[in-house]
Amino acid sequence: MSSILTNNSAMVALQTLKSVNSNLQQTQAEISTGKSVSSAKDNSAVWAISKVMESDVKGFKGIQESLSLGESTVAVARNAAETVTDLLTDIKGKIVAAQESNVDRGKIQVDITALRDQIGSVVNAAQFNGLNLVSGTEDVSILSSLDRTDNANVTASSITVARKDLTNGPGKNGVGTGGTDLSGQILDAAGGSAYGGGTLSATGNTAVIEFSAGDWDTGDATSINVAGQNVSFTAGADDQTATNARDALLSSLQALDLEDVTFTGTSTNQITVTSSRAFEGLDLSVTDSVSGGSGNSYIESINGGATGNTTTETGTVDQRAEEVFFTTGASPAEGNSYQASIGGSAYFYTAGKGESFEDVARGLKAAIDSAGLEGVTTQVAVDSDTGQASLKIDNSGADRSLATAASDGGEASGGLFGLGAIDVTTNEGASSALDNIETLIQNSIDAAASFGSVQGRIETQSDFVGKLVDSLKSGIGSLVDADLEETSARLQALQVQQQLATQSLSIANQAPQNILSLFR
Repeated sequence: MSSILTNNSAMVALQTLKSVNSNLQQTQAEISTGKSVSSAKDNSAVWAISKVMESDVKGFKGIQESLSLGESTVAVARNAAETVTDLLTDIKGKIVAAQESNVDRGKIQVDITALRDQIGSVVNAAQFNGLNLVSGTEDVSILSSLDRTDNANVTASSITVARKDLTNGPGKNGVGTGGTDLSGQILDAAGGSAYGGGTLSATGNTAVIEFSAGDWDTGDATSINVAGQNVSFTAGADDQTATNARDALLSSLQALDLEDVTFTGTSTNQITVTSSRAFEGLDLSVTDSVSGGSGNSYIESINGGATGNTTTETGTVDQRAEEVFFTTGASPAEGNSYQASIGGSAYFYTAGKGESFEDVARGLKAAIDSAGLEGVTTQVAVDSDTGQASLKIDNSGADRSLATAASDGGEASGGLFGLGAIDVTTNEGASSALDNIETLIQNSIDAAASFGSVQGRIETQSDFVGKLVDSLKSGIGSLVDADLEETSARLQALQVQQQLATQSLSIANQAPQNILSLFR
C-alpha cells in the first residue's frame, strides 16, 4: 500500500542516514582529538580511571622536580663534606709535622689557622636555595612518592636526609638548667656506680712485693714478671734470707730501666713498684717454686700462696690517670650535656642527634684539650668486648680536683667541635691535636659517606619515578587513545555509507511523486 502521508522507506533511510552521520561525527572527533574516550559520555568508567591516572602523572611530575631539587641540595652538602675532609687531612699533615721539636711551630700554626678558616667558609657557603645540610641538626624530608592503595587512599612518602653539622661551635651546656639529671650515666668504673669525683695527681700508683720471712732452701726460686719482662732469683744454698732474694731481684728489676716505672726497697723483705704511666696499667706476676721450706713471695694486695709447691700471684698497678666511664645501658639524646670540672673550671660537650657515648667522650676530650691546661692530657678508650667508652684524664703537675655532671636541655656542639682550639705551638697542644684531628676527620668522612648514600638513593628514586610516569602515560594511552589506522578505515567506510544513505533517502523521497502519476 502506498501513502502520501506515511513514507516508511523515507523514514528508514532517514534513520540510517542519522546513524551513519552520528558514527561519522564520532569518528571525525576521534581523528581530531586522537582519543576514543575524550569525555565521560564516551565511556564513563574508562574516562574516570584515566583522569585518576592523569592526576597521578601530574603529581609524579611534581615529585620529579622535588627529587631534582633535593638531589642538588644533597650534592652540594656531599661536595662540602668531601672538601672539608681534604682540608682536615691537610691540617693533619701540619700537625704531624709539628710533632718534631726542631720545626717552627708558629708558622705551622698560621697554616693550620688558614685551613681552619677555609673550612668555615666552605661550611657556610654549602647551601642550595637557602638550605644548608652541613649546618644544624634538624632532619630534612624530600618528597619521593605518592602511594595509592586499592581503597583510593593516597599517602606521601619522603626520603629523610639527616643533617651533618660540620661547624665547630661549642653548643649550649644543659647542666644547671633545671632539666633531667643524667649524672648516673657517668660511672666510676666499668659497670659501676655513679662517678663520685676524684683527684688528678702526678703521684704514681704503687704495689708492694713482700717476701715472707724465713730462710730459703737450695733451689727455691722466685720469678717476677713486670710489663712482660721477667727477672728471677734461685737460692744457691740453704738458709739464704728474704733480704738476699729481695736485693738480687731489686737489682735486676732496676736494670730493666722501664719507662715511668721505679723499683725501691722499702724494707728488708719488700720491693715497692711505682708506676707513673698515664694511661697504661702495669701488670705484675710473681711465681714461686718452693721445694718444701717456708719461703714464698706474693704481691701484698693479692691473697693466697702455699708452700711446698708452685704458686703464682698476680696484680696490676693502676694507670695514673683518673678514668670516668659512660653507661652501656643507655644512649645520649640530642641536647644531653656532659661536663667535667677540673680544678673548679667546667668543660662540657653536648651530644647531637644519633651520637654515641664514644662521641661524647671524644667531645669532652676536645673540650678539655682546648683549655690548654698545663700538665693535663686526655685519652679516650672503648672496650672491645662491651663497647663501653671511657675518658681518661691525667695530670703531671699540681694536684687538681675532678668532678662530673650531666643534664639535658642543651644545644648540640658542632660536629667539628675542638677544631677552633687546635694549637700546636706547645708540646701538649701538638700531642692532643694529633689525636683530636683523627676524630674530626672521621666525622667529616662519615658526613660525606652519609650524603653520598642519600644522593644515590635520590637518583635511584628519580629514575624510577621517570619510568613510572612513562608507564602511566602508556597505560592512559591504551585506555583512551584512538586506533588511527582503524579509525581511518572506518571513516572511509562511513563516508561511503553516508553517500549511499543520502542516495537512498533521495530515492525514498521520490515515492510520493510516483503516486501522483496515478492521478494524471
